[in-house]
Amino acid sequence: MPETAQIEVKPAMEVARVAPLLEASNGIHYGSFGDTQLAAADLQRMVEAVPSAIAAALHHKRYYFVPLTLSEPLEAELNDPAFFEIDSSKLMIAADFSTELSDMAICHRNAKVDGADCIFISTRLMQDRFALSFEFYINAGHHFVDAAGVPESFMRLVWSQAEANVRGETSQDAWEQRSKALGSNAMQRVVAPETKRRRPKFWTARAVPESATENRAVDEKARMQYLEAAFSDAVAIYLLSLTVDFDYSELREREYPLLAAPALAERLKHVAKLFPPSEAHEFAIHYRRNR
Repeated sequence: MPETAQIEVKPAMEVARVAPLLEASNGIHYGSFGDTQLAAADLQRMVEAVPSAIAAALHHKRYYFVPLTLSEPLEAELNDPAFFEIDSSKLMIAADFSTELSDMAICHRNAKVDGADCIFISTRLMQDRFALSFEFYINAGHHFVDAAGVPESFMRLVWSQAEANVRGETSQDAWEQRSKALGSNAMQRVVAPETKRRRPKFWTARAVPESATENRAVDEKARMQYLEAAFSDAVAIYLLSLTVDFDYSELREREYPLLAAPALAERLKHVAKLFPPSEAHEFAIHYRRNR
């Protein structure tokens, strides 16, 4: 493993200017720099998994896959006035991995370079292809929502699930915004049964007699933020399913309950219908029976 002092560190602006920029068959622009430990064919397949209908909204983005994206400049550069003239954002890219530099790194960072929106993704912080692909697709999902918004049909589906008190969500952000939109008491009725006794792995909460919105004003701002988060999550998970085989439980996090599997399947099927995969990729959901 190379020592930190021997590792080349460049401003992100310079990396964006020197790294070859490729255009995938779906129109997405991407490049790589340094020892990413990612084969060119694997990177190409991951990028080209994005259906053209989604990729068309990302034409103004440039995705750079680099070993480490550093959240702060190195101390030596902080004392160099010229550094701030080169890159006022202070964003630096390491061409290789070291434990010391990884402690300063973040999963991704956005930056403007020559008027272009660039996203620098740290490949060496990810432990496997699953994590790296998901990091890229989470970014792509958010960028797609920013550019194209949320389809009305998807909003109707997700809000009907929320009104039915379907258990869990697909991310911390979606969970928090759903809580705000419906009110904490409504959300507690969904979570409370889990604390009483253990449930099967993919337990779906039964709808309570009253809807979550009955006799309660809905926070419209939080509702829209929730629908945007839920859609970007669904797009990311859908894209991930086109690239790698994974068990739904791998998405589980401690901070919030994961969305009930049947509800997520509804969302993913809806996204797949809106944005069919290319001929080189296949979308499928397999259900595992409890023995």
